Amino acid sequence: MLKKILLFLLGFILLSCTSTRITSEWTTEVPGSVASGKILILGLVRDSNRALRENMEKHLTEDLSERGYDVISSYKEFGPKTFEGLSESAALEQLRNNNIDLVLTVVLLDKERERYYYHGYFYYSPFFYYYNNFWGYQMMMNSRIYQPGYYVTDTRYFWESNLYDLRNKKLLWSVQTQSFDPSSTEQMAHEYGEKISENLQMSGILRISR
Repeated sequence: MLKKILLFLLGFILLSCTSTRITSEWTTEVPGSVASGKILILGLVRDSNRALRENMEKHLTEDLSERGYDVISSYKEFGPKTFEGLSESAALEQLRNNNIDLVLTVVLLDKERERYYYHGYFYYSPFFYYYNNFWGYQMMMNSRIYQPGYYVTDTRYFWESNLYDLRNKKLLWSVQTQSFDPSSTEQMAHEYGEKISENLQMSGILRISR
């Protein structure tokens, strides 16, 4: 019975978790720095990951829009070569002509793959039932010894998003996140959009402008 309860609790925990978590967050402490206006979502990702950039911008744009912010995607608005060949003054002029007041960048800082050998047994921890019960303990260890394992590869994505106010050229907010072995890039983009939009709203740095 206890084994079934533990399995149920573990399954519940795994289902309730997401692959994306915030690792650090910074908000400016400058008085009166609460901003509002039209936001451009700008993904800075290699051309080889263009579909990933499109997904990240799409979900973040949709999630912020649902919270009442005026948001557009740079990929959708300007195409995959946003600002390519433009000087700073020309790029800022382009943004002003589109009534854009703020830019929220989405940068893929790093991507790591790790391959390791996984034993084919279920391990709870020394504090759970198996270590406190002889029969359960010997069953677990026998499973560890005789059941074959297999290799698995985990992938970690490290992201950073910064919110810039174009009117005074100031950084207002910055957050770094880690996505651990997401089931798909679509799922990661979905989780990232939800996480970032929620924390940006909670930061109090951005007013709803519509």
